Amino acid sequence: MASSVNSLLKPLNLCRFSLFLIISGCASVQQPTGGPRDTDAPKVVELKPENLTRNFKEEKIEIIFDEFVKLIDEYKQISISPSLAKLPELRAKKNLLTISFADSLERNTTYTINFGKGLADYNEGNILRNFSYVFSTGNIIDSLTISGTVKNSLTTKIEPELLVFLIPTTQDTIFGKKPANIITQTDSAGNFTFKNLRSDTYRLYALKEQSGDRIYNSVTEEIAFLTEPIALKTNVTQVKLETFKQNAAAFQVLDKRIEPDGRIAMTFNQTVETPSLNILNMPELNSKKETEFNSTGDSAYLWLPELAFDSIELEIKDKTKSLDTVVIRRSKRDTYARIITIADNIQNSGLSPLSGLILTLSSPASKIDVSRIILLDDSTTLKGLQVTADSTNQRKYKLSYPWKSGRNYSIRINENTFIGTYGNNKYYTNKFKLLGENLYGDLSLIVSLPDTANYLIQLIKSGTTIAKTTSLTHSGRIEYKSIPIGLYNIRVVYDANKNGKWDTGSVQKNRQPEKIWNSNTEISLRPNWDLEEPILVPPL
Repeated sequence: MASSVNSLLKPLNLCRFSLFLIISGCASVQQPTGGPRDTDAPKVVELKPENLTRNFKEEKIEIIFDEFVKLIDEYKQISISPSLAKLPELRAKKNLLTISFADSLERNTTYTINFGKGLADYNEGNILRNFSYVFSTGNIIDSLTISGTVKNSLTTKIEPELLVFLIPTTQDTIFGKKPANIITQTDSAGNFTFKNLRSDTYRLYALKEQSGDRIYNSVTEEIAFLTEPIALKTNVTQVKLETFKQNAAAFQVLDKRIEPDGRIAMTFNQTVETPSLNILNMPELNSKKETEFNSTGDSAYLWLPELAFDSIELEIKDKTKSLDTVVIRRSKRDTYARIITIADNIQNSGLSPLSGLILTLSSPASKIDVSRIILLDDSTTLKGLQVTADSTNQRKYKLSYPWKSGRNYSIRINENTFIGTYGNNKYYTNKFKLLGENLYGDLSLIVSLPDTANYLIQLIKSGTTIAKTTSLTHSGRIEYKSIPIGLYNIRVVYDANKNGKWDTGSVQKNRQPEKIWNSNTEISLRPNWDLEEPILVPPL
């Protein structure tokens, strides 16, 4: 009986062993998990026909890659130069890219297909950058080149991955309206190269665009251009372009609104040198208004004693020149909280010992009851607080006191301390400590100028913020006392028109921005230091 059972079990065990081998074998061919991420762009394996083909007569181009590929925003990223009336059809399938022409090609013409950032591997999205395919329908391949570098005009830093384009002067009118035919991009070092160009006269631009349409159509975008066209007969190298944001060509009111407290706020797209506002349709209201413009002249506030109108027509002027007229409407159901709110310059419960306590009201006050302002040191009421109106801003007041480090101050302003035509203030309070002097240092700049032209020496904090500006025409010493500690560098503006500010460029006026020199030296100002730094300004 036992031998019979064993004879039955042997086939069963054999089956189990065979199943184990199958499972083991399946497991052995699984793809390994993990490993380094693929960071390589797809590589071209074969081109049909070959790159740089002459006497091209094909209706399509096939490009075979070493891996599966995909197109990315192809009709914006990929361009053909010269342009065709009908764009070629682009199709990516597995590792094959097919370009089919829907339009006839010009005779004896060199065409360049620039892929920009429009082609990547399918899985990881690694982009094949600035790949191009060149062919000619004639016996000759055009071979002229233009190369150069793009930098930012203010920072003088390189501009990577910027759009650079050429427009033949015979097509000048397409600028700002249509994409250019001949396009490339700067690399990671800000360099660009156009290849396979024909002999022609071109205008050269670089664009830091926002919309992705490859058209310069907004002053919020940064543009660069070469002042003179390039008459291309031999290779052109070392072209230098500098990007800038230009001012709007025509004045425009960007925003106008009545705020919850009844204040009318307006912003403009240009700086107005000597601005003024007039109410055209209500002369009696115009004589009672109060206006305020910011220091740069590109925004305004307007206060009116009453807000019962359906609409007012406002004229914005620069001296005697009328710039624009706008209408502001309101509903009769709209109501406004005519109160004065108070803002201060206390930051993170700290007050700078240099500025003192500055209060900014939301609307002008006609009367102040100083007795209703209470200053405390912990719970002790202090005497001797001085309140001074700012001579340059009707809404600002400076509160002066012999502040001491380490004390816990609090300021209380009771209701109706500030009384105005447009309301009175609500209760306000805040606490603060005087920031220690160990947060400040002194800096001396020993500036050597190359000549007696006008220069603006700017102290730049943390790479972006202009902390101080000093105008110089002769070499000399600049003293900065008690400035906040931190990292600084020096920017010099070659102030060609001597107006005391940096002037941007204009494409329409064919004017480049004023030149800038940035010192490569980083100045580290430490607490209680008296630092001296030589600045040797190079010739323009």
